[in-house]
Amino acid sequence: MASVASSIDTVSGSAVRPRRYMDRKSLVPLLLFLPPALLLFTVFVVLPMIDAGTFSFFDWTGYGPITDFVGFDNYEDVITHRNFGTAVRNSLIVVAVSLLIQLPLAMWAAIALSERGTHVNILRTIFFVPYMLAEIAAGLIWKFVYDGNYGLVPIIGDAIGQKLPFVLADKLWVIPAIMLVIIWKYFGFHMMIYIAGLQSIPSEVIEAARLDGVKKWKIVWHIKLPMIWSAIVVSVFFSITGALQLFDLIIPLTGGGPQNTSHTIVTFLYQFGILRMKLGFGGAVSVMLFIACVIVAIVYRRLLFRAEQT
Repeated sequence: MASVASSIDTVSGSAVRPRRYMDRKSLVPLLLFLPPALLLFTVFVVLPMIDAGTFSFFDWTGYGPITDFVGFDNYEDVITHRNFGTAVRNSLIVVAVSLLIQLPLAMWAAIALSERGTHVNILRTIFFVPYMLAEIAAGLIWKFVYDGNYGLVPIIGDAIGQKLPFVLADKLWVIPAIMLVIIWKYFGFHMMIYIAGLQSIPSEVIEAARLDGVKKWKIVWHIKLPMIWSAIVVSVFFSITGALQLFDLIIPLTGGGPQNTSHTIVTFLYQFGILRMKLGFGGAVSVMLFIACVIVAIVYRRLLFRAEQT
């Protein structure tokens, strides 16, 4: 009788079924596919992270035993390094340009190209092609475009009768030149995310607003943008994390030059940690970058995803 009574809801008197979080059909594929994924994640992600954290407390060149414990000296060397502040500033500039220029332009293009049609599909493809290029290839292409002797920039300068600077060798112009490449490279990716969100909006909602005489900009601001908030959240997250991890474009384009003025945090790690065989120094940079990404992820989750639910 006690077992029967325990299965009866004391308020409504109805039987309460025990909650089952996972049935057998879902458990079988989970047990089949999860262990290999966890193994790969552990080998290629978790263990390298642990190694990097360990290296950061030692003065190690990558050869021989790890015995020269230096504590937090590597972290102090990173913070006081004359080029670390420049790398952090450049990474923050990439984040700002991505959020304030690249994403609004991608949204504008997505709204303009959200309708279906042959010519629209052609334009979408044109905008998306740069993202399909490998970052190394894109960097090499733009390095030729910016070449001060044979590239497209001096040709344009000759056409307008002006002597344009060697942008990749000029401290003033190198960062704007890199920002242009970043916008060009990832613009189409964010545009396609927004287009996918816009096309999921029921057409009846838009038609009803038009019949009520709502202006186009009000439809965009009050209907379309709120209804694709999930796509915006994903796009912003990719933009921030991608900016903090920017590496592949910088190396073939400038290599961190001129005079180490175009380094990001990751290229700084590569140049002054790995190439100079100071793996403890590089490990300290990687740990600091990891902590920064975790903080961004936590703050992002608390702010934007909470706003999505309200």
